Amino acid sequence: MEFWDIASIVFACTAANHLGLILAIEAVIHRHLPVINCIKCLTFWSVLAYCLVCYDDIAAAIEEAPQLLAISFLSAWSAIWLDLFMGMIDYLYIKVYEQIYSATDETDTDTLSATDTVPDVPGREGSDGIAANYQENNH
Repeated sequence: MEFWDIASIVFACTAANHLGLILAIEAVIHRHLPVINCIKCLTFWSVLAYCLVCYDDIAAAIEEAPQLLAISFLSAWSAIWLDLFMGMIDYLYIKVYEQIYSATDETDTDTLSATDTVPDVPGREGSDGIAANYQENNH
């Protein structure tokens, strides 16, 4: 039971939830599983299961149960912060993506026809998206 093993479990659980793998699993099995849908729950139970598997003797695992629960709880708490960090990186990526296409949109207005559109950021459709702003300004 090493630090890097637990850290990789925390990262894998958080990334799977953040990138939508958990929703894809639910779509395939046609069931809603609230335990794996929550980053804290998924990380807590995954780390606790890993810690219990690391022990050969069940009596030793029971003796160190408070320590194992504390490790699992701290891992779940760190998963919340990792998810917040991933959300901030995602937000910054979307803003940079919009600025890049806004800059290319302004420089190439003479070569665009009325049917050309700038690609929209997935998940950001609506009035604040790039394509919506382009169509409002040029049509």
